[in-house]
Amino acid sequence: MFATHSPDPDGAINMEQPKLGFVDEDPDMVNIQLSAKIKECGAGICTLNTLKKKVPSLKWIPKYSVRDLQCDLIAGLTVGLTVIPQGLAYAKLAGLPPQYGLYSSFMGCFIYCLLGTSKDITLGPTAIMSLMTGAFATSPIKNDGTYAVVLSLMCGLVQFVMGILNLGILVNFISYPVINSFTSAAAITIAFGQVKSLLGLHNIPRSFGPMVYATFKNIGKTNPWDLLLGICCLVLLFLLKKLRTLKWGDEGEEDIPRTQTVARKFIWLIGTGANAIIVISAAGIAASLLSQNITGKLTITGHLKEGLPPFKPPSFSVSNGTHTYSASDIFSSIGAGFGIVPLIGLVETIAIGKAFARQNNYRIDPSQELVAIGVANIISSFVSSYPVTGSFSRTAVNSQSGVRTPANGIFTGALILLALDLLTPLFYYIPNAALAAVIISAVLQMVDYKIVLILWRANKLDLVPYTITFVASLAIGIEYGILVGIGISVLMLLYPTARPTLKSLSRPGILVVRPDQGLLFPAAEYFHETVLEKAISGGRQRSVILDFQHISGIDYSTVMGLMQLLAEMKRRGLGVILVHVSPPVMYSLQKAELPGLVISSTVEEACEELHVQEDRSLDVDDDDENQPLISKGTK
Repeated sequence: MFATHSPDPDGAINMEQPKLGFVDEDPDMVNIQLSAKIKECGAGICTLNTLKKKVPSLKWIPKYSVRDLQCDLIAGLTVGLTVIPQGLAYAKLAGLPPQYGLYSSFMGCFIYCLLGTSKDITLGPTAIMSLMTGAFATSPIKNDGTYAVVLSLMCGLVQFVMGILNLGILVNFISYPVINSFTSAAAITIAFGQVKSLLGLHNIPRSFGPMVYATFKNIGKTNPWDLLLGICCLVLLFLLKKLRTLKWGDEGEEDIPRTQTVARKFIWLIGTGANAIIVISAAGIAASLLSQNITGKLTITGHLKEGLPPFKPPSFSVSNGTHTYSASDIFSSIGAGFGIVPLIGLVETIAIGKAFARQNNYRIDPSQELVAIGVANIISSFVSSYPVTGSFSRTAVNSQSGVRTPANGIFTGALILLALDLLTPLFYYIPNAALAAVIISAVLQMVDYKIVLILWRANKLDLVPYTITFVASLAIGIEYGILVGIGISVLMLLYPTARPTLKSLSRPGILVVRPDQGLLFPAAEYFHETVLEKAISGGRQRSVILDFQHISGIDYSTVMGLMQLLAEMKRRGLGVILVHVSPPVMYSLQKAELPGLVISSTVEEACEELHVQEDRSLDVDDDDENQPLISKGTK
């Protein structure tokens, strides 16, 4: 139980452990109750509702209609046209051959169709996850994806376990300013990292600071053909994507001619498939130059491995012919990536899912989303995928395409498999500058500069984690910048708990202290020391009334702090009385059996009691010092 304080003859405080104050229970009754509880939990697990919760596709499959099929088919193919060029580009961002972007794009679509709770989300490679993969899982062997595939497997296992344990709530402890700042810093890092491809530069470092320095240092080596093509691609991407958001003014009217409606849909489709159009056009230009024996002008993707990836478990070792890198080498190299990458995947998916769920009036289950992306990453690792998560840009395209159910992922995945099987040889001609333009166009919209002014007006304190996260992400790397931001947010969250405001009111010979919030272990020592300091400050010695009207619960450390305060005040001949004690706090104090503690109903009653104590004799028998809890005016 709790330690009691009894002064020894020299005035020192001895610590003794009293007996536990629990009521004895019949062991047979405990076993019966435990057995009943286990049966109740088992009955709750083995139900149709539980199965539907764990496999959400069982809810919408029985209601699936032809209209749903039409909408999902259009949305799935539209997203497929977007993900193919993005996948090729993002793989280079991850430091892998372009085909790995397509390997990572199809399996997640199939798995999420069965296990996901959002109709809009589409899983696949994203800019941030690709950058994280490049930061943590770069193989020492050129064009080798072993490290990235192992990271995908382990990332999936971590996310799956978190989902089973209902740890989706963890995302609530990452503040919006931190997420926004991290996303903006990552977008800037990714966008500037593609400048080298626009300029046709080589051997540029990956870290932001050295990358900026090396890019400007080598700018004189710019390839004018890559620069011209890259700028043209960027401008055309900007213009084509504007077609997707055109407002016609007469939308919703019934008398719009069919030809006009078809033309508008065609214009919207061009805007939606802008990435594919630009990449195909750029590849056509490169192929035309090569057919005329004009070589060495554009930097192209080059040869890719043809066909579908084999379905096999990830390899935990890789050899370059002279040295074999074992599982321990791979794990030690990835290191913190096993924790950071799953967390980033969780943040991206939940943030995107909640945003589109609010927009389209439905709800998602964060823990089930973790299970879905966890299983997707695990199974995707068997087809040579690196870690995947929800993509904001493709989810937006999916939603705007009128998707009805997660079944759209089947059509997206099928289109990617078709491209892998038939179109891989054509990817040889895709210029790097065109892929760089696709990435820059996709990530620049992730930079939210307006939030700084909003935070300044709404809550300037939120600028602290925002600024620190942004600076840390650029200075030491976004993989650690997000950890710094989370740490700052948690510290700001815990500080009021560790240092609660103690409002005090002085009365003749008495100090009334009122904590403004709960007292838990981080505040226990601070509470004890601050109250004691206030009671004896200024050369005055005052008894203390602790007003607990805002305290709903206490823990062991708080009880120990109260015990120490009682002992210190007792040695000085001062009293301590608690008022407005809630039933849970009263129960904890009764179980602790604190010696000499008095509880009253109101501050006035406590003042009267302290004045009565002052009139008593100061000579106290040893038996009186260890009296248990005394309650005045309370039941």
